Amino acid sequence: MQPEKNIFLIGFMGAGKSTVARYLHRHYGMEWLEMDKEIEKREGMPISEIFRLKGEPYFRERETELLLSLVGRKNMVVSCGGGVPLRHQNVEAMKKSGVVVFLTARPETILERVKDNHDRPLLEGHKDVEYISQLLEQRREKYEAAADVLTATDGRDTEEIGNEVYTFLGK
Repeated sequence: MQPEKNIFLIGFMGAGKSTVARYLHRHYGMEWLEMDKEIEKREGMPISEIFRLKGEPYFRERETELLLSLVGRKNMVVSCGGGVPLRHQNVEAMKKSGVVVFLTARPETILERVKDNHDRPLLEGHKDVEYISQLLEQRREKYEAAADVLTATDGRDTEEIGNEVYTFLGK
């Protein structure tokens, strides 16, 4: 039986949203949507280019449009961009159609996961624990307020996290 709800994975860059979403897709047959990839596809350019050419506010509007288009869908796992929970209307859209799961990770874990990735415009030139800690702290309150549940990803394998997240659908 397919779940009536969706799972929206929120959290900082490198917290494990894409990895957990892929696991839920493969092991539970949930439809999988990577918000950043979908926006890149729709805009015909990478996120870094959208930021550079059109600005962050433009990108944030595309995130909101995409989320609003998902209201009414079922059995989806959505890997949200790190800034999605910063807008109240995004949180409302997610809560209308699913469970919001906040995946957490320590700044050191995040740095280790993203250090070789150059697709994260907000971290380019700032790949250090201090900067990540500051940005995390700026967002923490919004992430926690948006979340129905929270789960730490540090030192845990994808299967354990994915199975835990899937159980949240019953809540």
